[in-house]
Amino acid sequence: MLRTSRLVTALAVAIAYVAAHLLTTAGLDLRDRERFADAPARAAVFADAVRGCAAGVPGSCDGVRAGDAWFRDNAPPFGSRTLVSLAADGAGDGRDTAVLYLDDLAEEVAADRVALDAALDGSADRALWWTGIAALLAGAALWLRRRRREAAADVVELVSRYVPHRPRWRRPVFLALTGVGYVLLVGGFLGGTLSLRVEGLPWGARSWVLVGAVVAVALASPVLRHSRRRSARDAVRALEADGRRPVLYLRAFVDDHTSAAVDNVTVGLSGFLLPVHSREEQLASVLRAFGPVIAVGRPGEPLPHLGAARFYLPPDDWRPGVLRLMELSRLVVLRLGPGEGLWWELERARATQPPDKLVLLVPGDRDDLHRRLDGHLPTPARLDLLVPSSADRWTAAVVAFDADWAPHVSPVVPAGSPPGSPAHHVARALRAALESVGVRRRGLVTRVNTGMLVAFGKVLLLLPVAVLVLRLIELADPR
Repeated sequence: MLRTSRLVTALAVAIAYVAAHLLTTAGLDLRDRERFADAPARAAVFADAVRGCAAGVPGSCDGVRAGDAWFRDNAPPFGSRTLVSLAADGAGDGRDTAVLYLDDLAEEVAADRVALDAALDGSADRALWWTGIAALLAGAALWLRRRRREAAADVVELVSRYVPHRPRWRRPVFLALTGVGYVLLVGGFLGGTLSLRVEGLPWGARSWVLVGAVVAVALASPVLRHSRRRSARDAVRALEADGRRPVLYLRAFVDDHTSAAVDNVTVGLSGFLLPVHSREEQLASVLRAFGPVIAVGRPGEPLPHLGAARFYLPPDDWRPGVLRLMELSRLVVLRLGPGEGLWWELERARATQPPDKLVLLVPGDRDDLHRRLDGHLPTPARLDLLVPSSADRWTAAVVAFDADWAPHVSPVVPAGSPPGSPAHHVARALRAALESVGVRRRGLVTRVNTGMLVAFGKVLLLLPVAVLVLRLIELADPR
């Protein structure tokens, strides 16, 4: 249902955009027709002024110029505007032949009025049809959205107890500020590309564009760093927006600092942009192939970490909430780490959930955790033999389980692995581990860059929005 909902919503937005353009066109056509409504009277006054100017009547030539200016501003191209312009030019030059252009003026004015009426009828019909289609699709999108929310109602009802109240204005304000940051970032990227790759650009202009691009990127970094965590979607919003069963991400709170690291990217579009998305954000983008990703936030933290949408369980009574969410989740992804609470979660997941629901992320250089894991499994994973000592300390291996709880270990960055960020390597290992137990999802690795690509696309969408705004400004012009 999520794919259908997103497709219908995208179609509704696209068709609504076309309908807005068509409605603007109809409005402009209506304005042009109304402005030209008194053209017959204006044409008669203009004709008298041309005859008077040709006869030398004082003040008549001023009337000719005034009539010419009115038709130039209000008449459609060609037709009566052309005749008025020719007559005005002839009268201004003192030629008697100027009056000859007046013979067909009334007929041309009538023809222009017919043309304006026809243009308005056509644009209004098209606008109404497209607006009707957009309204139907918008209704379908809203209905599907409600269905999505109903599908996740039990999870939302549970999680909503643990999401702190935020002022309504807070997220929209910081979302707008985040948008400004992304505009600066993408604008700087495009400006830098333009200055370096466009042939024939003068060196002076090239230098100014490059300086502007560097300044834009430099400003984008603090803006995004300040606004993104404040505009982060909480767990309730994430669940309502998606509608699927969630992915529950469990980890030790001390690992949040490592997961918040931002790595340089050397592949894809993101490799040419200032990296802003953390490891956890990239991991969450991958896991969203299965459902919205939610996680318990650290108690008392002033701002949520970016990635999995946070909710906050009471520190002294968190176990029932975790158990219930395990039951309601599509997938439980647990990152091994210190803390007895985390190992209790692992044991309860093993005891209460089906094997294909649990995925383990194993850090590197932690032989103590590797050995302890074997004590919790009916079949040892033997990570000490499968994970190289040089593996990434953030995530060295991904473990999935078959129907008998036999572990299938996929080391991160095996020999011959293609280049990429740590999140790329984890996504490849996650794909391999899940495929080994019969779970397949297309495009897991390409989802790593989803956050930046979505931001880039949203910024580019501002261009057609700007075109529509300019047309609306033209419609509002009182001239």
